[in-house]
Amino acid sequence: MRCLIVDDEPLAQQVIEEFASRVPFLTVIGKCNSAGEAAEILRNNNVDLIFLDIHMPRISGLDFISSIVNPPQFILVTAYSEYALQGFNVNATDYLMKPVPFDRFLKAVNKAFELFQLRLKGFQDPPSQQYMLVKSGYQTIKVTLDTIQYIEGLKDYVKIYAEAKKPILSLLTMKGLVETLPVEKFIRVHKSFIVSTERIKAISRNRVMIGEQWIPIGENYREAFRKRMFDQK
Repeated sequence: MRCLIVDDEPLAQQVIEEFASRVPFLTVIGKCNSAGEAAEILRNNNVDLIFLDIHMPRISGLDFISSIVNPPQFILVTAYSEYALQGFNVNATDYLMKPVPFDRFLKAVNKAFELFQLRLKGFQDPPSQQYMLVKSGYQTIKVTLDTIQYIEGLKDYVKIYAEAKKPILSLLTMKGLVETLPVEKFIRVHKSFIVSTERIKAISRNRVMIGEQWIPIGENYREAFRKRMFDQK
């Protein structure tokens, strides 16, 4: 992944650059002190991931990322925990608190890499052979989409329930999966559940049955679910 470091503190830049040098799938293509410099680099380079400070001269990191039409993934790096909610409201991949420990940095970039791979190589034609590559522990597992029954979102992970005996645990996000999975086959029914429409066996007022498991339908998802399942022509 091609990375850009945006921070007005030289020491903070050095720490992130040194951490990134330890991760094989990261390549730092630039460092800059302000949003203006970052915008110039983005205009002239392909960037997959930005390490972004919030407090910078003239324009904040949050305002900068909100101004980009199609922003790359970004990880906020800041000393101010009170901005965490705002960060996730603008779809930050993760939020790192200074001083950043390497293990927490590694967890954040692994999450970004999983989403990057999911978008880059997740699906292959023809449709009957669609699959996604999922990292679970030290393995990369090929999961055929037609075998997926439902997906459960946990705090930092997801569980993919397919035809295997055990669910596959992976460091992915529900948002990333919703954006990547084919909409004709999957629907989000709850903040913590995505289900395969082809695997639905029964529907009650607030639940759907997948296999022998009842899955709740969240209040915020009921109307969209009803339209999808019952208003099709």
